[in-house]
Amino acid sequence: MVDDSKLMRHILRHFLEGAGHEVREWAEVAASEVQARLEAEAPDVLVTDYQMPGCNGLTLARLARKSRPALPIVVVTALRDPAVLEAFRKQEVSAILPKPLREEDLLEALRPLL
Repeated sequence: MVDDSKLMRHILRHFLEGAGHEVREWAEVAASEVQARLEAEAPDVLVTDYQMPGCNGLTLARLARKSRPALPIVVVTALRDPAVLEAFRKQEVSAILPKPLREEDLLEALRPLL
């Protein structure tokens, strides 16, 4: 999970661990670190925010697709900008979930991916 908000990471961790998932979190990541971190941690799914300092969620999705093309990616965002949402769809993200996030929506999105 990648989100610069400590509160959002806490909420996501609570939702995911409550459902029995192991969670690794990054507060942020530099574009130059994405490939190495994905290789080192080998996540089954990547859950990311869009608006973050350093490497935003769209850049993160693009870089993840280069190194791990089949990695499921779930984007959680408050943005409703059609251009941004379309850019994510072009990266073939597995799901785009709106904030405020509901636990059942996150778990439902993850169920077929894991």
